Parts: sequence; structure tokens; C-alpha cells
Amino acid sequence: MQARVAVIGGGAAGIAATHRLGQAGVDVLLVEAGDRLGGRAHTVVRGGMALDLGAGWLHSAERNPWVGLAGEHGFTVDRTLPRWREQWRDLGFSPEEQRAAAGAYAALERRMRADPPASDRAADAIEPGGRWTPYLDALSGFINGAATAEVSIADYLAYADAATETDWRVAEGYGALVAAHAAGLRTALATPVTAIDRTSARLRIVTPRGDIAADAAIVTVSTNVLAGGAIDFGAGFDAVLHAAACLPLGFADKLFLALEGGEEIPANAHLLGNPRASVTGTYTLRPFGRPLVEAMFGGEGALAMEAAGLDGAAAFAIDELCALLGNDWRKRLRLVAGSAWGREDHIRGGYSHALPGHAEARAVLAAPVDERVHFAGEACSATAFSTVHGAYESGIAAAKALLAD
Repeated sequence: MQARVAVIGGGAAGIAATHRLGQAGVDVLLVEAGDRLGGRAHTVVRGGMALDLGAGWLHSAERNPWVGLAGEHGFTVDRTLPRWREQWRDLGFSPEEQRAAAGAYAALERRMRADPPASDRAADAIEPGGRWTPYLDALSGFINGAATAEVSIADYLAYADAATETDWRVAEGYGALVAAHAAGLRTALATPVTAIDRTSARLRIVTPRGDIAADAAIVTVSTNVLAGGAIDFGAGFDAVLHAAACLPLGFADKLFLALEGGEEIPANAHLLGNPRASVTGTYTLRPFGRPLVEAMFGGEGALAMEAAGLDGAAAFAIDELCALLGNDWRKRLRLVAGSAWGREDHIRGGYSHALPGHAEARAVLAAPVDERVHFAGEACSATAFSTVHGAYESGIAAAKALLAD
């Protein structure tokens, strides 16, 4: 196979880069290790309902390019805002406790801004022995995919300062929208890249299905894949690979439970399973008004659920829900679908976070060390990492950089 540019990795960044290069008339090939496109944005349909097993929210929707792309591709944007800060009927989390927990989070953010510890470690800004430390770690798991001990304060604040509070959804699925944007692109699926040989005038991109000759490449695979050595770049890429290791993927997984009945529950009602534990789920009841419960686990919770397997994770979620809603709910809930991104060989986790002291690694990863090999992906974004729009924007930037060379 040959192409002027090979884009390696068929997630949002790779699709965006390929689309942009194609618009400029470049002969471009999108190479994906798996058997589908979309990466960590993946929609499955069960019972006629679109379920996002990965990314599901159009974060910072006012400026998220996928909002416009949804219109172009005929998708429906639901502008209902999430209710993550609410606890339906205050079940298992009294108003006084909610205020205290929110106060602990506000105090943590104040300390991170006003007096950040020299370690740059979010956990070191938590008051020792605080009652709500497990709650703060659970929130960090949902937000960052990792506990506070693993998160850089500078990195966390870079995202927090840039993001807005407007989060929307795609009724037909965010993953389905990302995949739809790849329609018509020249692709090679089930084609994992194992090496990029830069010793000749043209790149030799090595795959089990044969070599690909290209003048340039944009690499959009995850940081865990890069740091794990899945692709051999040869000499000169140590700084890039070290940067990837300093931007590991956290863990964030979804679980969908079919719900029998429950019409008394308002659409999109929210429950936090156990505000006193770091291993807990966050639950959206009747998302889009559908007969479902959508559960998310992050950080320590996601790791525990991946170890338990989907059936074990479903049992855990049902136990948490029944502790809040009553044991008669047990017979009304059953597993429909779920994800375990850490077990996906070509991805190996959720979304990136910078380790303490390594927020600058994002700039290192995004800066090419060889004019023929550029990098893109959510981890390359300075302020919109962990998002689909951050990945998209990084792919566009890498394509424009190649066009300018």
C-alpha cells in the first residue's frame, strides 16, 4: 500500500486529520488496528437504543466542533444539561452531607489555586484526615480517570480553567457521530502498525498485512499504546515516548442496565452510589427518558469493575442502586452492555491525565521531532485533553502542520 500521508489510529483525531487532508486533495490513508473506527467514542445499539460505551458528552458544547458536525451529518443534539451535582430525592446523601462534600471539593480547588504544594500532586492539597477524601478521589476518578494521588494540579487546572459548564449529548450516539464523519475516507482496518522505519526517503510503515510507503505520518494512538512500545520509531523518539509515559490513560468505564418500569423517575435523574467511598458509581436514571440506568465508574472504581468483569460490575451497580432505591429494584434491573477500556488491546485505558510534575509533557508529545512524523490525539491538547473535541482539534492541527511543511 502507498499514500502520501498515513494517519495511524482511527479515533476522533485520526478521522479529523484524514478528513482535513482529504479536503486539501492529499492522498491519505487512515490505518486502524481494530475492526472499527471511532476509538474511545463507540456507540452500540441495544433494543433500538444508542448506547455510548465511551465518550458520551459534548463537553464545552458552545465551542465544541462536533455540535456543528452533528447538524451536518443529520444527528440530533440533546441540550439537556447533566444533573451530576444533584442526588435524586437526597437518597443516601443528605442535604447537609452534600453541602459538606461540596465544601471539601471547593476547599481542595482553592488550595490547588492559591497554595499548590510543591509536589504538584492533587492529593497533597487535601486536608489530612478529612472525612470526604474518598469522595474527592471518586470525583477525581470520574473527571480524570485516576485518584488524586496520580493527578498533576497544573494539568487539572489547565482543563478546569478552559472548560465551560455546558455539556450536551447526541441522541443517536457520540460514537456513531464520530464514525459517521469517517464516511468515504480511505481506510485500512485490522491493520496494527508495529514500526515506522525512517531510514529511507519515504517512510516504511510496518504492519502484519504488509508495509505501507508514505511521505509522512500522523500518529494518533493512545499514550498507553505509545509508552508500551507497540510501535518502534527507531532512534530519536525517547522524549516523545517518555512524554507519553507521563500522560497515562486513566480508567473510565460505562455500564448500561435495562430498567423495568420506573416511569415515576424523571428523565436524567442522578444518583451517586456511595459518597463515602472512592470505589462507587455515578448513575443516570432514565437517560433521554429511556428505560435504562447508565452507570459510570472512574479511577479506582473502574479498575475494580474491570477486575470483576461485566457481570461482577453489574452486580456491584445493582447492589449500590438497591441500597438507595430499595431491594425490590433488584428484579427490575439487568445488564445490557458495558465497557472495559483497559482491556482493549489497541487502546488500553480511558483518557489521559498528567502525572504530578509533568503537565508540560503534553507540549512535548505534540511537538514533532521529525518533520515527517507528527502526533495527535486528546493527550496532545493543552486544555481539552480527555475529550473528543480535544482529539478532533489536535488532529486538525497536525494535518495543517503537515500541509504547511
